[in-house]
Amino acid sequence: MFVRGRCRASAAHGVDSSDLAFRLAAIGALREAFSKAAPLILEPVMAVEVNIPQEFQGTVIAGLNRRHGVLTGTDAAEGYVTIYAEVPLNDMFGYSTEVRSQTQGKGEFAMEYCKYMAASQQVQAELMERFDLDRLKKAKSR
Repeated sequence: MFVRGRCRASAAHGVDSSDLAFRLAAIGALREAFSKAAPLILEPVMAVEVNIPQEFQGTVIAGLNRRHGVLTGTDAAEGYVTIYAEVPLNDMFGYSTEVRSQTQGKGEFAMEYCKYMAASQQVQAELMERFDLDRLKKAKSR
């Protein structure tokens, strides 16, 4: 994470002003601003294009829905269907095996980066819990 700030006004006193005092004031200001900002954890979302025989359309759409995909469109031509969706990258691991098994080896897919979106509340809570556990482990090892 990269954050930049600018101090617009300050006053130095010979008695209580030091480099450490200004650093601690900056740390306190950043913590306060960060807690008021209501931060979100973002995750990459992929644009997915699945090309399959028409007979497997329902099964493949159900599989994309299980992976938290949002269908953005479909095209049909000559017995084949192309399904367009946006799916979080974390949910796409293992999808090639799934689409092959759902379509008896006749389906294929491609994906590319689309955008970042806020992770679900469940994913955010899980990541924050894991971060807190790692931080506790590091603190205990010191």
